[in-house]
Amino acid sequence: MMTIVDDQTAVYRRHADELIRYATVLVGPADAPDVVTDAVLAAFRSPAWASVGNHRAYLYRAVLNTAHSWRRSSQRRRGREERAAVRDAVHATVQAQEPSVDAHRALATLSPQQRAVVFLTYWEDLTPSQIAELLDVGEGSVRKQLARARETLRSVLS
Repeated sequence: MMTIVDDQTAVYRRHADELIRYATVLVGPADAPDVVTDAVLAAFRSPAWASVGNHRAYLYRAVLNTAHSWRRSSQRRRGREERAAVRDAVHATVQAQEPSVDAHRALATLSPQQRAVVFLTYWEDLTPSQIAELLDVGEGSVRKQLARARETLRSVLS
């Protein structure tokens, strides 16, 4: 007889790799495993978990929500660090230089929702309707987020 823990372990093992790839796009490679761990543990502790029909979609949504929280926390932390930091001449020189553009920086300009849609569209090759179902949002929302992401990436990369 399979226990709840065995069932949760099986669900985690089945989806862990794809969730980490997804989280990597949302928060970067350094924080992705932590985001997935936090999201999965929160999902498993949720009273709603027992009635979830599509565990994969629920976990994708949990990772997206956790990524939003991590990004907000990171922005608050950066703000505190910037206010506390002493601005010296070296820092001013570094700030004055134009940063080189790369894919990670370009993607970092997008919201977590936009990064999720870009990742699922271009790396996972999903259609807007599949993405909408996976993220539990409307297809129009997916299309709008993708259009905004493309516009932002065009301006950053041009």
